Amino acid sequence: MNGQQKGFTLVELIVVIVILGILAATALPRFINVSSEARGAAVDGVAGALRSASALAQAKYVAVGSTAAVTVDMNGTSVGVNAATGIPLGTAAGIGSALSSIEGIAADYASSAAVTFRPSGGSATCQATYNGTTGAVVADKSNCS
Repeated sequence: MNGQQKGFTLVELIVVIVILGILAATALPRFINVSSEARGAAVDGVAGALRSASALAQAKYVAVGSTAAVTVDMNGTSVGVNAATGIPLGTAAGIGSALSSIEGIAADYASSAAVTFRPSGGSATCQATYNGTTGAVVADKSNCS
């Protein structure tokens, strides 16, 4: 009977497992691209900030009680609002002022009825749109690549 056993030692198996783990850790990010999901989440964050800022401005407007006011003081920042509704205007002095403390957001105030906000690096189809008349916010994540 032969006294030698055939097979791998425990140290050899551990070395192979460690090498496979290192290869997996370096190769996995090349196969998984999470940048589009991250941009979509950033757009959701911008849309949430827009909704919150609009709701806070309206709440402050109602709390003050003046239905003729055209500005609301939000912690030292003057925010332009629509008279009678308190919805922040779709301008830099309106909703832009309410979001002034957030960095990394590009805004396009071409139309007060459809102000677009994009996170840094976002494309024209990866944005949140704010309506200065109704206060509605729409997150467009159709192509956040």
